[in-house]
Amino acid sequence: MPAIKTPTKTRKSHIREANTRQIIQAAEALFAEKGFNGTSTQEIADKAGLPKANVHYYFKTKRDLYMVVLQDILDAWMHDADIFKTSSDPEEVFRQYIQAKMQHSFSRPKGSKVWAMEIIQGGPVMGKEIQKALVSWDKLVKQKIQSWIDEGLIQAVNPQSLLNMIWSSTQYYADYDYQIRALNGNKKLSVAQRQQATDDVTQMILNGIMIQA
Repeated sequence: MPAIKTPTKTRKSHIREANTRQIIQAAEALFAEKGFNGTSTQEIADKAGLPKANVHYYFKTKRDLYMVVLQDILDAWMHDADIFKTSSDPEEVFRQYIQAKMQHSFSRPKGSKVWAMEIIQGGPVMGKEIQKALVSWDKLVKQKIQSWIDEGLIQAVNPQSLLNMIWSSTQYYADYDYQIRALNGNKKLSVAQRQQATDDVTQMILNGIMIQA
């Protein structure tokens, strides 16, 4: 049987996707380490293992690339919150959401750091589109939380304060990983320790918001 030829367009598409992802990952790591202003396009190209011209081919400016990194992080976090759309059980929703956020902090700490640095500095580079997407998403999630409060399914807490607590508790494990290592004998948390931390954060938040039967 003759070999099936892969269309040239498909091969090019795969190459483009691979290169783009490679560049984004390299940029994310460097932005987390050096910040936007401290990172050069040449450094990103070197870390990605691609010519600088390739970086500019996919991303016209460093700011364009930075915006994609921020949007990619936000998209991942918003995906973690999809459970708010698919389940009406608040305990299940918060449990899965917190666990997903913790997993992201352990698996993608540099992305969280890029976001944190941008926010701490007052969002100097973040575009209005990303800010608008964040505010819109936040509004929808708060409405869902408020509906559970109105139905008497969870404690009457401020929805924004609850979200702030979840974000700070989970993203701490990414943004402050150096401090966590220092307090853990200069060692990264083991798989068992990560699971324990996830269970602890999840249970403490649930204990504070769920109405006991």
